Amino acid sequence: MLAAMSSAALRPSSQATAVSRDRGDACPGTLRLHAADDGALARVRIPGGVLTLSQAEALADATQRLGDGDLHLTSRGNVQVRGLADGCGAELAELLTSAGLLPSRGHERVRNIVASPLSGLDGGGMDGRGLDGQGPDGRGLRDIRPWLSALDAVLCASEAAQALSGRFLFALDDGRGDLAGLDADVTLRAVADGGAQLGLGASDLALHVSAEDAPRAAMAAAEAFLEAERASGARAWRVAELALADDELTAAVGRRLTAENISHERQVRETARTEGPLPGAVGDALSVHIPLGRLSAPQWRELTRTTTCELRLTPWRGVVLPTPGASAAQGAESLARLAAVGLVTDPDSPWLRVGACIGRPGCAKSRADVRADATGTLGAVGPRGLPLYWSGCERRCGHPRGERIDVVAAPEGGYRLSVEVPGGEPRTVPLDDPSQLAAALTAITP
Repeated sequence: MLAAMSSAALRPSSQATAVSRDRGDACPGTLRLHAADDGALARVRIPGGVLTLSQAEALADATQRLGDGDLHLTSRGNVQVRGLADGCGAELAELLTSAGLLPSRGHERVRNIVASPLSGLDGGGMDGRGLDGQGPDGRGLRDIRPWLSALDAVLCASEAAQALSGRFLFALDDGRGDLAGLDADVTLRAVADGGAQLGLGASDLALHVSAEDAPRAAMAAAEAFLEAERASGARAWRVAELALADDELTAAVGRRLTAENISHERQVRETARTEGPLPGAVGDALSVHIPLGRLSAPQWRELTRTTTCELRLTPWRGVVLPTPGASAAQGAESLARLAAVGLVTDPDSPWLRVGACIGRPGCAKSRADVRADATGTLGAVGPRGLPLYWSGCERRCGHPRGERIDVVAAPEGGYRLSVEVPGGEPRTVPLDDPSQLAAALTAITP
C-alpha cells in the first residue's frame, strides 16, 4: 500500500513521486524465495550481467536439478529460477555459493548493477572521443569492467548497504548512453574528459568525479540516499520516492563525497542516448535476443559453447557473447547455430518489440496465458514502432522503461491496449480476441 507524503517543491525534471512504503520490499532473492503458482521462485543477482562459463553451467544445473528446467532473464540482467520445490532453498544457496554467485548473504538482494554490455568489445575507448560525448559511431568511451568489479566489492563491504531495497538500481554506462533511459537510482556515466558523471534517478543534475573515484562515489550516493530516507521518517525504495528536490539530494550526495575526500563538481547531466545492442555480430562479440526472456537449458548451453570466456546478460533480455579472435565466417556459423535453437539473431525480428510477464499458469493474479497469446500473435507485429508488453493484470510486472503499448488482460476477458499520448490522456482500445491484434494496433497508433 502506498501513502502520500508531504514534499518539498520538486523540480519538474525529477519526475519524482514522493511515497512512503509501510513495509519492507518483498523482492525475492536466492535466500528469500517467492511463492508462485508454479512453485517457489529465486532471483539470482548477476552484477553487470556478467557470468563466467562455470557460473553459467551452475545456473543451468540448478534449474535442471531443482527448478522447471528453464532460466528466466529479467529486465535488470538477472536470472530467475522458477518451479522450485519446497525445502530446496539450502541446496540452491549452497550450489550458488560454490559457484561464486552468492559472495555475501547480507547483500545478495542489493547487488543490482547493470552495465553497458558491449563495453570493451566494440572498439570504443578514450582514443576515439566523439563530439557528442560518445565514442566513435556511438560506441563507449571507457571499458567499465573495473568500475563493475570495484562497485560490487564496495557494495558488499558496506554494512549500511544491506538496508537498500531489492529494487534499488546502480547503472554503469560506458559513455554510449545505452543505460541512460533506465533512470537508475545511481548512474555512473563515462564522459569525454576521462572522468565520470554521477547521476541520481531521473534528475538533470550530475556530479563530476574522477574515473578512479567513480565506484566509491556511487556507493557514497547510495549511502546518502539511505541517510535522506531516515531523515524523512518515511520508508522509500527508490530515489524517485524521496520527498526531495533534485538539488537537495544532489547537495546531500555532494556533502557525503566531501566527507569521504572525493573531489566533485556539479554539472548538467549528459543526455545523449542510444539503444541496446541489436542481434548479430558487433565488434568482438555476438548479440542475441531471448524471446520473452525464457531460456531452456539446451539453449543456455549453446550460448556457453559459443563464447570462450563469459556471458553478458543485458537489461533488454538479451545476451552478449564475447568472441575475441573469431573470424567473420566463424561468427556467421555461430549465429546460425544459435538461431537453430530458437534464439533471435535477426535485427529485424518482431520479437525485439514483444515482451510479457509470466502470466498463467505461473501467476495466480494473471487473468490470461499472456505468453501464449504474445507468441500466437507475433505475425501481427512489425519490426518497427513502439514495443508491446503483455501483462496478465494491471501490475504489469517486468514492464520496460519508456514508451510502449501496454496489452493488459481485462477482468471481463480479452485485453485492453493502451498507449501514453504526450500532453493528453492515454489512448485505449479493447482487444476482445488476440487474433484481432493487427486491427487493434492500427486503431491505437493511427
